[in-house]
Amino acid sequence: MLEQYEQLKSIVNAVEDDIRKAAGGNKAAGTRVRKQMQDVKNAAQELRKKVLEARDSD
Repeated sequence: MLEQYEQLKSIVNAVEDDIRKAAGGNKAAGTRVRKQMQDVKNAAQELRKKVLEARDSD
């Protein structure tokens, strides 16, 4: 579970520069942000699954 959380944090941290660029009007950075946000969604879903598995195993 902690591994998935660390992965989620690293994805979020990695997108910061592109978010700033996209906010400044850089369209290519916006495309990268959208892709990275999909990765965030998937990582969050994996973490959610692990939390549910841990809860159900207790």
